[in-house]
Amino acid sequence: MKILITGARGQVGSQLIDIINRGKSELGDISQRIKESEIIGFGSKDLNIADSKSVNETLNKIKPDIVINAAAYTNVNGAESNEEAAFKVNALGARNLAIACEKIESKLVHISTDYVFSGEGSIPFREYDLTNPQSVYGKTKNMGDNYVRELCGRYFIVRPSWVYGYNGKNFVYTIMKTAKEKENIKVVMDQVGTPTNTEDLCHHILKIMLTEEYGIYNCAGKGECSWYDFARKIVEFSKIDCKVKPCTTEEYPTPVKRPAYSSLDNMMLRCTIGDEMRSWEEALKVFIDNVKDRSNF
Repeated sequence: MKILITGARGQVGSQLIDIINRGKSELGDISQRIKESEIIGFGSKDLNIADSKSVNETLNKIKPDIVINAAAYTNVNGAESNEEAAFKVNALGARNLAIACEKIESKLVHISTDYVFSGEGSIPFREYDLTNPQSVYGKTKNMGDNYVRELCGRYFIVRPSWVYGYNGKNFVYTIMKTAKEKENIKVVMDQVGTPTNTEDLCHHILKIMLTEEYGIYNCAGKGECSWYDFARKIVEFSKIDCKVKPCTTEEYPTPVKRPAYSSLDNMMLRCTIGDEMRSWEEALKVFIDNVKDRSNF
């Protein structure tokens, strides 16, 4: 079996490759079929997914059985002023991969986001809830999801939220670094979501892709919290002497409107392969225990 991964140097793509190389995740062993697979990883410099000709030529040459699209323009603030750049990767890139996968009868796993929802409400979003993105990032990702649904017959759309992982920049590393440098930090308390460890996310991606349970999956940690709650736990688990103080979104303005509520309910997982996602606190504690002695944050 051949597995092609785009965005191979990003948080999700690199974690997928790491788990495959290890033969297991923190949640357990992975399938022998995956361990014996040929893994082809492409970063953005290796394969420009916005270039339809390049995508078609590459997939026709390799003929992967499964394509995992972990490539994305994820700079939420930057997307507001670089709309075309975000559109090319998040929308056209997904379209190009969907068309190419359909031609060679390959499965496509496409990584989406909680930003496709409105950010309003108080009940975790389920897979069948209507999307209503409010930012350029969310809108371009939502269009990419729609292209995948319309143009590829064998697709899995996987929606995580508040993703953090061992590789690259993320909120956990930022808080750990800032907390070491300052006595006090302020974090917004009126935005609620579901932190998702890439280890858990990738474990489920690798399980889902071997099935024919096609469709849309929410794949987020269990439970919910505010960014303030999240930051407090990061500092607590890291044993850093720093006071985390709450503030409102109005006190911490950003170029783009962030979802006030973006918790996800993993209903599709429960109804198909099973939901093994850990609680966000448990997954975070393990993550910090694994990285607190490293120097990469």
